[in-house]
Amino acid sequence: MSTTLELLRADRVLTVVRAPEISDARDLCAALVAGGIHVVELTFTTPDLPKHLERAAATADETGAVVGAGTVQTGTQALQAVEAGAQFLVTPGQGPEAAAIVEAGRAANIPVVLGAFTPSEVMNALALGSTAVKIFPAHQLGPKYFKDLNGPFPGVPLIPSGGVNAGNARDFLDAGALAVSAGTDVVSPTDVAAANWSTITSKAQAFRAALQ
Repeated sequence: MSTTLELLRADRVLTVVRAPEISDARDLCAALVAGGIHVVELTFTTPDLPKHLERAAATADETGAVVGAGTVQTGTQALQAVEAGAQFLVTPGQGPEAAAIVEAGRAANIPVVLGAFTPSEVMNALALGSTAVKIFPAHQLGPKYFKDLNGPFPGVPLIPSGGVNAGNARDFLDAGALAVSAGTDVVSPTDVAAANWSTITSKAQAFRAALQ
């Protein structure tokens, strides 16, 4: 369970892939790792996600990527992701099956990152057993909000998602975030569908450079 968080502490970024199609999950992961991003979140908004997770998991030794499932909203989806080889689970918020998602992760000994926005939701995520907490949509309140959250929640791993880009990512880290989520700033749906791997690698490198 520690591998993902250790990588996040080192890289300070994970990539969220939200695309209508993925031409090859193995090549996508290889392109991101070449750009310095090792933690990759493939989301259930992509059709046939388990198939892509299986491909990414089967080639993880080749690519060096740690791949998980995002936009997990049900216990069934959590189990499908685990069976496909997901190394972590991420939710957009806390629906009625949040506890079942955490349990699926716990049974597989992989991290679960529940989504939250308010302090009450952060408290609930921690009570449910969330390994870290995703703050979404982070751009609504910005980096200062993370400084505010660090007051009552010192040491809690917080990950901003939504509206994070190369221009503001460093500010979130300076405000106390464990790592940031990079979305279309690195992996645009067009580039993913068209297999523009060199472009994705270049964007990943630029994003990593912005974190220094």
